[in-house]
Amino acid sequence: MTSKVPSRQVQHNQGVKRAVMKRAVQVAVLLLFQAAILFLASGRLDWVMAWVYIGMYLVAIAINAPIMLRHSPETIAERAEVGENWKDWDKIIGGLFALSYFVFMLLIAGLDVRFGWTGDIALAIQIVGAVVFALGYALFSWAMISNAFFASVVRIQDDRGQVVCTTGPYQFVRHPSYLGAIFQSIAVPLMLGSFWSLIPGGFGAVLLILRTALEDRTLLEELGGYEEYAQQVRYRLLPGVW
Repeated sequence: MTSKVPSRQVQHNQGVKRAVMKRAVQVAVLLLFQAAILFLASGRLDWVMAWVYIGMYLVAIAINAPIMLRHSPETIAERAEVGENWKDWDKIIGGLFALSYFVFMLLIAGLDVRFGWTGDIALAIQIVGAVVFALGYALFSWAMISNAFFASVVRIQDDRGQVVCTTGPYQFVRHPSYLGAIFQSIAVPLMLGSFWSLIPGGFGAVLLILRTALEDRTLLEELGGYEEYAQQVRYRLLPGVW
């Protein structure tokens, strides 16, 4: 005798699959968008570090996607949708960060390569930038894999029964993904050889620090168990600092 899966569960599974596909399209479009900005702004296709940047993203996706699909496809689905209760302040901060990181930082880097504003930059600096970018992305990915409620926007996920994540990098700091993203914001301009693009990159890092403070306050006020967690893990971004 076979048991029938409840229709509600079937609908849930179908919804998750649709959202996962939507997220895959979003990631692909974002990657193509970044590549277009880099190569159109620079006016060249033989920009090695731009290909390294795109290649590192592809490698990270190839590693993360199978892990997330196996252990937490609902997290991918969550990141595809805005959901309810998205904080108004985060709409502003998140939008500004997206513009600074995905548009202006790459646009200025490309124009810098085209017009030579920075001039020659030591390969060692670019390699350091690539290494820091990889470490930042690895930390961001570790946080995403560890936290089943890892969302693209700041909201309390009452619809999913959100609880505090205390595993993985969350054992050491309360917002490890933002720390990883800050590393990336500073590292990408160095990797691409553009000191001028450190301006939007640094602005993006400041926005992430602000977002950390506001999200931490939101979680303390609205998420059950977070205050106790904050007493155990004292630091938001950097152990011993803040």
